[in-house]
Amino acid sequence: MNKGITEEEFRIYLSDKERQWEARCRRCGACCGALGDDPCSHLKEEAQGRYYCDVYDSRLRLHKTKGGREFRCVPLRDILHQSWNGDYRCAYKNP
Repeated sequence: MNKGITEEEFRIYLSDKERQWEARCRRCGACCGALGDDPCSHLKEEAQGRYYCDVYDSRLRLHKTKGGREFRCVPLRDILHQSWNGDYRCAYKNP
């Protein structure tokens, strides 16, 4: 008799999948405008052209670019079908 998985096992499974997804990122910054004229104001550069978001855990809301344009940050999976400047560098689009 197969009982299936418990809610806790499913939560752990989803958490592991999210970690695997996040680990694919090369931190190129392209999805946040690093290679464009007006990147997100929360995009910070680390050494050697790697980037990070200083509000990553609460990023999915309204933000501004460095030039002041408002935009809503969305999960990357929602825009993978689109093109943006430097998307060829994105590990999610080009593994």
